[in-house]
Amino acid sequence: MATIYYDKDANLDLVRARRVAIIGYGSQGHAHALNLRDSGVAVTVGLPATSRSRDKAAAEGLRVVSVAEAAHWADIVMLLMPDTTQPASYEQHIAP
Repeated sequence: MATIYYDKDANLDLVRARRVAIIGYGSQGHAHALNLRDSGVAVTVGLPATSRSRDKAAAEGLRVVSVAEAAHWADIVMLLMPDTTQPASYEQHIAP
């Protein structure tokens, strides 16, 4: 039988004490960034300079910086971009 967890089962203070970089702002990045921000977590969105999502994230009141800057700033990095672009983005902007 599956275990179902509810808000009362989680300790949000564990993530509130961290800075979270959301890399990508598609359906997953958008949802995670806004939910974390609304829960009191420090969130920054990392996107390439050419991303059409930069204006959308900024319009939502989120801080938007380069992928490298977001990864450097954060304690937790969430890669929420298409699987096919993750390896190159990681190698170029996050690993260093």
